[in-house]
Amino acid sequence: MSERPEQRKDPVDAIIEQWARVRPDLDTTAMEVFGRVNRISHAMAERVTKAYATFGISRGEFDVLATLRRSGEPYTLSPRQLSATLMLTTGGMTGRLDKLERAGLLRRSPDPHDRRGLQVTLTDKGLDLVDEAVGAGLTAQTEALSGLDAEQAGHLAGLLRELLRSTER
Repeated sequence: MSERPEQRKDPVDAIIEQWARVRPDLDTTAMEVFGRVNRISHAMAERVTKAYATFGISRGEFDVLATLRRSGEPYTLSPRQLSATLMLTTGGMTGRLDKLERAGLLRRSPDPHDRRGLQVTLTDKGLDLVDEAVGAGLTAQTEALSGLDAEQAGHLAGLLRELLRSTER
């Protein structure tokens, strides 16, 4: 780990230094990367959760609304499509859909192409809310990136894309 003068130490550095003292034989590069990725993930989850809470929704509920929004007009998917996209069990999805439907943010209706199926559609209220909430979430994320310039942020995004590809193989 080569530290440049402009770099300040973070909690992961302390962990790496402890390992270096007790196990100098270990290559802790992966721990440096994933320790930081994990800490960033937790910190950002908290920030984004707070941003969505101002709209009366949880992060998981935002994910449902955002998935419908990203699907394009008419903002309709089946519960199965939502579950697959969000990697949720159908039981977990049902609870979210129940709450969002009670809040008037989406509606469930029979699927005209499948007698046994349902369709989930954003309501106008849900569309307005998710459009505001996505802006608030992006503001929180953009603020977190403010320590990087545009080139650094783009470079980091590219590196993380490659890392994600390699971990998903």
